[in-house]
Amino acid sequence: MESDRKSTVSSFYGARKGSMDALNQDFPSPSGDYGHQQPRMRDDASSFFNPRGSMDPLAGRPSAGYNRGSFFPAAREEPLKGGRDEEEAAPDGGWDVYADFNNAGPKYSSAFGTHDAGYQSLGGTPKAEEAAAGGPVEMVTVPALGPEWKKSEMHDMTKAAKRERKAEARKKLWQDWTRGNRGGKWFTKRVIVFTCFGLIAIIAVVIGVCLPRVPSFALSNSTPLANATGDWKNAVPTGFSRVPANFSFPAFADLQVNTDSNYLPVNFKHVRANVYDLDTGFLIGTGDLGHKVLPAKSFPDIQLPLNFTYVATNDSDTTWLNWYNACQNKDRVPGGQRPGVRFRLVLDMVILGLPGSYSSSTQVTNANCPIELPSNSV
Repeated sequence: MESDRKSTVSSFYGARKGSMDALNQDFPSPSGDYGHQQPRMRDDASSFFNPRGSMDPLAGRPSAGYNRGSFFPAAREEPLKGGRDEEEAAPDGGWDVYADFNNAGPKYSSAFGTHDAGYQSLGGTPKAEEAAAGGPVEMVTVPALGPEWKKSEMHDMTKAAKRERKAEARKKLWQDWTRGNRGGKWFTKRVIVFTCFGLIAIIAVVIGVCLPRVPSFALSNSTPLANATGDWKNAVPTGFSRVPANFSFPAFADLQVNTDSNYLPVNFKHVRANVYDLDTGFLIGTGDLGHKVLPAKSFPDIQLPLNFTYVATNDSDTTWLNWYNACQNKDRVPGGQRPGVRFRLVLDMVILGLPGSYSSSTQVTNANCPIELPSNSV
């Protein structure tokens, strides 16, 4: 049976939609050239698909609810979302998209024993927080944690890596300077070389002038040992003894110092002397000049104080006999000619401006004894 029926409900809410509802709008019958064509009667099956829909764009289209009564059982016709239209304004207390993020959604409303018809934030009043912040509170998406530290990154944070970076920076700075990329106009390799050469030349001249030289010493040929005259507080007493066999006497070593190679005065911190018997090698005397300053480019004469002291086992000791025969009274020697003494003088000196100590030695094969024993000596 063919019928042309339409649903009496044109919208979901029981009211006819305006002209903007394309689904429920009833198009007028064709007019013009197509007005002479009578609309063909169609049944429900053929009205679902219009074979002339693509051929006649001005043909009448069925309403959106034309097939609503064809389902069985018939669905309940009622408005969606509590009878509100989607285009109508939402009433107060509607669904808040930020409620769950602010702990104010339905599942939090009675979580802690409190019940409120509206949403309640666990962190405080949302309106108060919005007023304090100056606007609505928005949640910020926290990015996910990145990958863990790499071994190279962990190594870069160690002290060894920092030292390596500093060493590389110094190496890079040195390479740039040697290649002429750093230094500017005055701090170049050429300037540095000439400056260093000039400094070395100046230092060499200063050292050559100011550095002291070790002087040379020579004993007097006529009187290498002189008699100790005047007051000398450290002088030993004069005397020879057979039992026990020993002797002691003070004397001076008559020395001449050559300072011709020095441009500045020579400053001696001390000059120590040791006297050895040339025949036996025993130590028989010591002395110390102390602090002494001698002029440069000269040949000054000095007298080095000596204390001769020796102890023997008996009076037949060779060393004791040599010095006793050389120092005895002339009247007890046939012809009045005493034999000479034989000794070796060793000088140890420390000079200001020179490192360490220096030594000089000389020997005498025939020298007169600086003292003469009394005629009644044993």
